[in-house]
Amino acid sequence: MFIDKVELTVSSGKGGAGCVSFHTEKFITKGGPDGGDGGRGGSVYFKVDTNTDTLSYYRGKRVLKAKNGRPGEGRKRSGKKGEDLTLIVPPGTQVIDKESGELLLDLTEDKAIVEFLKGGKGGLGNTHFKGPTNQRPTYAQPGLPGELIDIRLELKSIADVGLVGFPNTGKSTLISSISNARPEVANYEFTTLTPKLGVVQISEYESFLMADIPGIIEGASDGRGLGLEFLKHIERTKTLLFMIDATNYREMKYQFEQLQDELNKYSNELSGKSYAIAITKTDALPSEDLNELIEQFIKDLNLESTKSSKYKLDSEQSIYLQQIEDWESIDSSKPAFILPISSVARVNLDALKFMLFDLIKENKEA
Repeated sequence: MFIDKVELTVSSGKGGAGCVSFHTEKFITKGGPDGGDGGRGGSVYFKVDTNTDTLSYYRGKRVLKAKNGRPGEGRKRSGKKGEDLTLIVPPGTQVIDKESGELLLDLTEDKAIVEFLKGGKGGLGNTHFKGPTNQRPTYAQPGLPGELIDIRLELKSIADVGLVGFPNTGKSTLISSISNARPEVANYEFTTLTPKLGVVQISEYESFLMADIPGIIEGASDGRGLGLEFLKHIERTKTLLFMIDATNYREMKYQFEQLQDELNKYSNELSGKSYAIAITKTDALPSEDLNELIEQFIKDLNLESTKSSKYKLDSEQSIYLQQIEDWESIDSSKPAFILPISSVARVNLDALKFMLFDLIKENKEA
């Protein structure tokens, strides 16, 4: 089950109490104090692991606590340290103070281990309090309490490209065609109910991560549909790919403007990211009709049709393409490219992969 938000109470362990003890041994009548120190309480750590992609392990859990330190013993023996508590989370997990809403940790780096709550210090045994004026101390320190906090864990997936589109525009088909993701694909809306991540392989040593979220519909910012709830999973992406369905009853210009509007209402930062446009399901229309639709769509966005010999295209439809080779000259208010594709017929899928990869590289360098 995909879980991307949980609320927990976490606590580090209490320190063990110091020991009050006096050395007793045959032929030694006044051995003096020998109480050992208590052990430190266990600490709470977060560990980032790419082998997990959900917070489902913590579903149903309310309180997680590290072990307390053991009390000290006689003969100056210190108590055992309490066992640490390590919480394993996927990359992109945020730790938020439930009461104040403050962001405490943003865990993005794989294999990172971060100490979150320190265990309570163990108390000193009575051997520390002996002196010329107090040769028989009968007290020791109690252990200090651990730290306790109510937190909320929120997962924001980390991907290079985020897919944005209305329901049933071919997002799941695309990500299943060019990546290792295997989402449910069907000819009806909202087949995608949870975000999906897929690795798109460019070469033996080069790849990028693509994120698919449930479709966005009109009024999503007011709570309609599912897409808005999962938009946080593409907040970290550097590049958005708008999926515009050429066969949809909604006009292509209307689809694009509505998607932009919903993104803008959700987050100014999300709406300001660099983006490209893929026109999907091109195999379902006659070539002449499709070319006319694409030409009109490009004109509606006040753009001009351009092509580049750098990318090998499988179709002759007109496309719009900025010069991705020079990122500084790209106008981020316009799409980096507009490309007609068909995931079923595999039209322009290779070109799409390479164009997105070039855009990602230039974006990271910038």
